[in-house]
Amino acid sequence: MFAPLIVLIRKYFGQKKFNQVRGQLIALHIQTMTRFCDRFGIDRTTRQHLIRMARDNGKRLGLLA
Repeated sequence: MFAPLIVLIRKYFGQKKFNQVRGQLIALHIQTMTRFCDRFGIDRTTRQHLIRMARDNGKRLGLLA
């Protein structure tokens, strides 16, 4: 779904810069999920499951193209 947009952004930034920005966004997303889980008392196993689910959804939606 988003794959064509991601490919264009990667071409615009270049592979190295794209990977840096992508890594920063992924880290920010994981931090947000961790804070959410801490706030609501969600255990570590469930948090890890949510992170894996986010990764799998990103692949399915074409965000990891």
